[in-house]
Amino acid sequence: MATLKISTKPSTMAYMQSQIHPLNLKPCPLIHNSRTLGVYNNKGGRTFSFTLTCKLKVKTVKGTETNNEKSVSGQITVPDSDSAPPIIEAEEGSIGNVEKKMEQKNSVSGSGMFKKLPRKVLGILSNLPLAIAEMFAVAGLMALGTFIDQGEAPDYYFQKFPDDHPFLGFFSWRWVLTLGFDHMFSSPVFLGTLTLLGASLMACTYTTQIPLVKVARRWSFLNSAETIRKQEYADTLPRASVKDLGVILMGNGYEVFSKGPALYAFKGLAGRFAPIGVHLSLLLVMSGGTLSATGSFRGAVTVPQGLNFVVGDVLSPSGFLSTPSDAFSTEVHVNRFSMDYYDSGEVSQFHTDLSLYDLNGKEVMRKTISVNDPLRYGGITIYQTDWSISALQVLKDGEGPFNLAMAPLQMNGGDKKLFGTFLPVEDGDSPNVKGISMLARDLQSVILYDKQGKFAGVRRPNSKLPIEIDGTKIVIVDAIGSSGLDLKTDPGVPVVYAGFGALMLTTCISYLSHTQLWALQDGTSVVVGGKTNRAKGEFPDAINRLLDQVPELVELSSPKESDSLMASKLELERTGLDV
Repeated sequence: MATLKISTKPSTMAYMQSQIHPLNLKPCPLIHNSRTLGVYNNKGGRTFSFTLTCKLKVKTVKGTETNNEKSVSGQITVPDSDSAPPIIEAEEGSIGNVEKKMEQKNSVSGSGMFKKLPRKVLGILSNLPLAIAEMFAVAGLMALGTFIDQGEAPDYYFQKFPDDHPFLGFFSWRWVLTLGFDHMFSSPVFLGTLTLLGASLMACTYTTQIPLVKVARRWSFLNSAETIRKQEYADTLPRASVKDLGVILMGNGYEVFSKGPALYAFKGLAGRFAPIGVHLSLLLVMSGGTLSATGSFRGAVTVPQGLNFVVGDVLSPSGFLSTPSDAFSTEVHVNRFSMDYYDSGEVSQFHTDLSLYDLNGKEVMRKTISVNDPLRYGGITIYQTDWSISALQVLKDGEGPFNLAMAPLQMNGGDKKLFGTFLPVEDGDSPNVKGISMLARDLQSVILYDKQGKFAGVRRPNSKLPIEIDGTKIVIVDAIGSSGLDLKTDPGVPVVYAGFGALMLTTCISYLSHTQLWALQDGTSVVVGGKTNRAKGEFPDAINRLLDQVPELVELSSPKESDSLMASKLELERTGLDV
């Protein structure tokens, strides 16, 4: 860094030129990109502090020219007296690196682009047609998920959507398995669309709803009667006080603010917050549904009466967020399975008595469950969903009891169930074994057939009433039922319930009208105007009822008239007349 000191002689400019030329520098006038910053101070003398930046062409020894930026800072002091020549002291700054400055400029412009990028993204996401399209896409995928059976083996989809006869001419099993439509609600397509919809809701809340609330919360006084008369509703009270109007409005639930002759009041600000609450509620519902689809466990089991199973052996994860808990080691014992019946004999309800045991074999919970009355323990829910008959206990010629396994039989149509078993009465080594057939549609009765398939009789389990068929005495001891249970863990259920509760509440709040009123005292008159965002038809009637409550000001022209009025009033009171 070099320092250049110039002392003015008879000619300051000549001396400066004599000092500059030997440095091979050409005097540089201010060009397009030059900047001059200065401060003028007139105390004791004229002092001008300056910073000068300009582009210079510097000649090197070889005669080549290079363009550089040069920053010169200094101070010029000019005394008030013209007798002494000014003394200029200038300090030459370091010559900047052009490439470095260009990099800094590019980095600044790049950061500006990144600052503008979120605004553009928010503008796109908050676009209403896009949000509507996303909602239709989510609804369409949900409908498709109900049309396509979920969670089946690949062979099922090979047969249901074959390549040679695709649905709608193009939809085959390849679409189902490739896009994950066999587990629609945890597929990347569905979750991605749901995430995009959530982003649109948040962008709309940030760019539209929150600014509207901020504007609604601001106090805005109107000091012009003409502006107030241009509102949706306007009226003039000829002899009234703006203070009386404020008292009436406060009594009707308005927030009132006054400033001199002007008044501002509003009511129903919660209605402005309601859309934000609706958006947040929808986000809660979608988040809970996503958590249920990707973080839950599900399983089903059919357990005969008297047997056990471990919860963790039945449950299987449904998504990548599924995490087992300590309750998975719980052992469930089916104590008893029973049924209730209508007078017609049809099954009306079925119950299962369950006991839960921990790792130490200690019973931690016991409950009899039924349809719509599940058992909940440690985040696990056990539902009663189905039933069957697993076995019959019979006595054969006084021997036994023998457990005969019951198998479900196919029936033509209908939802009725039928179970059957077979008791051989001849040599089992014979190629054509014959025996007694037993059929049961529930736990109430068993129908028996002989070796030729002819009807032999009906017996109730536990009746201890024998029946003889083809020389064999049979006693039906008991019918052992099996309980069909569905187990699941669903961490998203509380979130979904909270979202729907908040959605109903905020939807009701959104119907509250946000009403704004302005008033201005104009002499003895009060100019009133207002607007509302809802119930615009009822708004004028409601404001008229409020204005009717404002008292009218009575002005007396002189004290004598006041005394005369008072005297007349007293005279009327003496005569008993009502004033």
